[in-house]
Amino acid sequence: MSHAAHLPGVLAVDAGNSKTDLALVGADGRVLATARGGGFQPQNTGFEAAVAALAPLVEDLARQAGVPLRPGGRPLTSHVSACLANADLPVEEQRLHEAITAHGWAPSVHVANDTFGLLRAGTDGPLGVAVVCGAGTNCVGLRPDGRTARWPALGRLTGDWGGGGGLAEASMWHAARAEDGRGGPTLLSPMIGAHFGLAGANAVAEAMHLGQLDRARLHEVSQVLFAAAEAGDATALSLVDRQADEITRFATIALTRLDLIDQPVPVVLGGGVLASRHPLLLDNLTARLAAAAPLAEPRVVVAPPVLGAALLGLDHLGADDAVHRRLREAYPTAHSMAA
Repeated sequence: MSHAAHLPGVLAVDAGNSKTDLALVGADGRVLATARGGGFQPQNTGFEAAVAALAPLVEDLARQAGVPLRPGGRPLTSHVSACLANADLPVEEQRLHEAITAHGWAPSVHVANDTFGLLRAGTDGPLGVAVVCGAGTNCVGLRPDGRTARWPALGRLTGDWGGGGGLAEASMWHAARAEDGRGGPTLLSPMIGAHFGLAGANAVAEAMHLGQLDRARLHEVSQVLFAAAEAGDATALSLVDRQADEITRFATIALTRLDLIDQPVPVVLGGGVLASRHPLLLDNLTARLAAAAPLAEPRVVVAPPVLGAALLGLDHLGADDAVHRRLREAYPTAHSMAA
């Protein structure tokens, strides 16, 4: 009998811009080990280097599961299911597939954009649309016949707007112009300053420019945006409205491309901005979606996205419903309907 018959089922990888989660999942759906690392940015480090950075996490999983890795030895698991941020184009998926395969962690490997993992986490099969609003935005759609809808998702170069990073930058733009007189008044200016203990948004910008304030904290401005919107600030409310419109456009275009606009279809919403469940954003976008696609079924996924990668891996192994349920029980907050 082959070694693969004795191996744990799936090495699931969810690699995002800011963090990477791995899970070793048995063929019976039990979570055997988990690990977390930093962000995954092959566009900056190169494909091989980005994947090589996963190796210590895989070794940690192996130690936890009592299956030590040996150079040139047997694989750790039967299948690698990797849902990766910045795998936005088919050529990038292929390069990352080759890089992961070269490590020999499993005899079979599947690589997909991380939005497909979100879609699988929020659905029971290959039917639905997923919109992620995290650091940035992206959307995918899938039909049982294999047809997909997807976007390049290369940022402003390909028409994208919003996400935590985009909302933060837009908030800073409006706040800075309010301070110097080029724009109208907004609560964003004093609220951004107060959040960082500085005089205002321009002081925050200068501190980041001079290295006195970590630029990685810029995403925190999106939290201030929602606080300002809840206080009734017109500028903040307009940015929240624009984000709701962008998300709705993604979903309705995907449904239309896949001839699903007139059918009951899950629309899965995820990523840090949406998982925070800000009522002003969720109420706005669900109202928009109800008008544009009345049969769409919106739901917010709040479970770790690695769940979706693991479910896709179990799909590859032909796991039954009981196995999928056992895995979902390890992530009890898998999804909830948007209000």
